[in-house]
Amino acid sequence: MSEPTSSGQVAAPPGGRLLAVAKRGAEHLLWGRVAVQRRLESRAKGERALPTSVTPTGVLTDAATWRRATDEAKRLRLPLHRDLPKNWDALGAVGAVLELVDDGTRSARVMDAGSARYSPVLPWLRLYGFGAAAGSLIGINLEFGDQVTRDGVVFRYGDVTDTGLPSGHLDAITCMSVIEHGVPLEGFLAESARLLRPGGILCVSTDYDQDPPDTTGKVIYGSQVRIFSPQEIRDLVETADRHGLELVGTLDDATLSHTERPVHWSRVDLDYTFILLTFRKR
Repeated sequence: MSEPTSSGQVAAPPGGRLLAVAKRGAEHLLWGRVAVQRRLESRAKGERALPTSVTPTGVLTDAATWRRATDEAKRLRLPLHRDLPKNWDALGAVGAVLELVDDGTRSARVMDAGSARYSPVLPWLRLYGFGAAAGSLIGINLEFGDQVTRDGVVFRYGDVTDTGLPSGHLDAITCMSVIEHGVPLEGFLAESARLLRPGGILCVSTDYDQDPPDTTGKVIYGSQVRIFSPQEIRDLVETADRHGLELVGTLDDATLSHTERPVHWSRVDLDYTFILLTFRKR
């Protein structure tokens, strides 16, 4: 998760040092499992089924929906995110990469923007066979210090609005639960459009509610908590379109509605949901 600063300084770990130690432990366990599982599955030579339960663009409408996604991730032998609703948008993003940009060779170059080394998208893509070429799977975050590599995946310092990567370098970008934390949307979308080759995709998830709760005075990671409203999502889609990023799927009143608030953030005592948006570079 990216800190909302682009000063070039490495940000302090969100949640303090003890939480950072716990996250580091989870990171090593996750990547150790991925490396072992890949070796075992390569010997079995079986085809891994593709995820199908989450569409590239949509709203998490209720708790039953994230439970279905979590059950599917289990069936697919994918290591789960501890925050179980987050398996919904991760599965949608990985499914979009597999469906929309993969040509069967698993050679796509993918960047996870505002990444965490323990979050699921890059490990899941690695299990699907991506990342064989050096540097083809990368995670960037302002809180990263020295570059590290986990089972062939590169994690390094990087600003999602100014990555320094070459234009047209990427086939896909994922950005999971990052933009609500003070990210300048215009700069992020412009940089994403620059980085993607024609036909490449951007998958973004963020906190959302059809009638957002009041977040006044609730500050996390250095910025006020933001839960996007339907109009703010429409504005985001319009901004993306100006930068040549066309929404995959539809965004109407029905798409933007939900029957429950299935996500609870205990640190700020808020209930809301998630939205996943996938864009294709024209």
